[in-house]
Amino acid sequence: MTASTLQVRRATAADLEVLGRLGASLMRAHHAYDQRRFMAPGAQPERGYARFLASQLDRPDAAIFVAEAERKVVGYVYAGIEPVSWEALREESGYVHDLIVDEAHRGKGVATALMEAALAWLRDRGVPRVVLGTAQQNDVAQRLFERLGFRRTMIEMTREL
Repeated sequence: MTASTLQVRRATAADLEVLGRLGASLMRAHHAYDQRRFMAPGAQPERGYARFLASQLDRPDAAIFVAEAERKVVGYVYAGIEPVSWEALREESGYVHDLIVDEAHRGKGVATALMEAALAWLRDRGVPRVVLGTAQQNDVAQRLFERLGFRRTMIEMTREL
């Protein structure tokens, strides 16, 4: 795959089956990192995730971009605009909720291309900054985000009751 064969575009309803599959893999990976912190995928996470992402497709404050290689969706990014949050002590900002690339296409610039599309979409809407979260154990994602100019600002801590 080369940069010329990779296409990034807005997701459509026709993409929902593969988005559900990719989203479910994201759920499974996080659940494997920490089964007490992240929700269990359940019996059919593909359908649930596809339903959730379908609800986000037409929102004016959200965008889902897919990356296609050889006419096959190989990854997606889901970003949105978050309002001022006194709870999080954060002014209006962009938030990258999901970024996932099919394992066979990792390390080929797909995640960077997806992030650049999401960041451009947020920038075009006048959002002053972008926030995201990543699992503590996901060193690969953290290195990607640092290369893209993100800095560490918060640490989430969890305790079971």
